Amino acid sequence: MADVEPPFRPREKLLEVQRYFQNVHKHTYSKGRYDAITSVGIPLALAASSLFLIHLLCAGKRGLQLMFRDIGKKE
Repeated sequence: MADVEPPFRPREKLLEVQRYFQNVHKHTYSKGRYDAITSVGIPLALAASSLFLIHLLCAGKRGLQLMFRDIGKKE
């Protein structure tokens, strides 16, 4: 059989890093003014762009119907 590879980091070092991160009692999410941009601004922009595209689709559909029926055609 092939030799077993040694781990990338020693087990003791991994346990030390794990203990450090488990003892951190700070928030892991942003609480500053940029949090309002990500939690409010982006969903609002997404909703507004979706409504705008739906409006364009409905308006474009009516125009296509009129064009195929030759309604409003100037002679």
